Amino acid sequence: MEILLQEKQASLDQLLREHPELLIAYSGGVDSAYLAWRAHEILGSRMLAIIADSPSLSRRHLEEAVTFARRHGIPLEIILTSELDNPDYAKNDSQRCFHCKNELFTVMKAAQSRLGYRHLAYGMNLDDRGDFRPGQKAAHLHGVLAPLVDAGLTKSDIRALARIAGLDVWDKPAAPCLSSRVAYGQAVTPQVLSQVERAEDYLRSLGLRQFRVRHHGEIARLEIDREEMATVLSVGMLETISTRLKAIGFQHVALDCGGFESGSMNRALSPETLKV
Repeated sequence: MEILLQEKQASLDQLLREHPELLIAYSGGVDSAYLAWRAHEILGSRMLAIIADSPSLSRRHLEEAVTFARRHGIPLEIILTSELDNPDYAKNDSQRCFHCKNELFTVMKAAQSRLGYRHLAYGMNLDDRGDFRPGQKAAHLHGVLAPLVDAGLTKSDIRALARIAGLDVWDKPAAPCLSSRVAYGQAVTPQVLSQVERAEDYLRSLGLRQFRVRHHGEIARLEIDREEMATVLSVGMLETISTRLKAIGFQHVALDCGGFESGSMNRALSPETLKV
């Protein structure tokens, strides 16, 4: 392990020691998984991972997150969140992520009080500070710690540390919530999220790894990583995909020639909004 990476991990370990009785918002992605794993290594039973379950979390990702925690003996509690019941969330404007994280941290604070834990943390990394992520504002309002940021860990650092630790999530593709696939201004409903989940489960069954199904009302816009695009570029395969997604409820199926782009829905937002 390179010296700088060792120093960053040592800094993270010290931060964790300074915040025992720690609840960690856990999704099963590489950032929160590494944070939960390392916190358990350092704090043992003085930490607890919390995963929020709602229609915006795919069943596959929930199962993977639970499996990872069990495999490594990480204490885990599943809590239910109700962000879809909030009209400000369901209307799906640029602040949707704020309302999501506000619900998450409100529920986590209730768990904190119930269980007697002293601190809350989440898996924000240093690179996240440059993205449009309204949820960070909710974390700040609730006083949630960001140990990975404070230790100076970037996304690539975390993947490297997870790989060195032998964690199978080290190269796991990013998997934001299902609501992030829905075009801004289109209401987020359980039915819409179910369509996205079923469509993505199908594409994954074809062997695709890095992709998104963007929900634009009657249209499913498929973003597939350019390195994997050849998998679907035949008339027969495109017809098969179209037929399957129409059976799920879409009227039209479009392949985005630009390929996969994380956060592509944010292109619809004004520059002024992205500065908020």
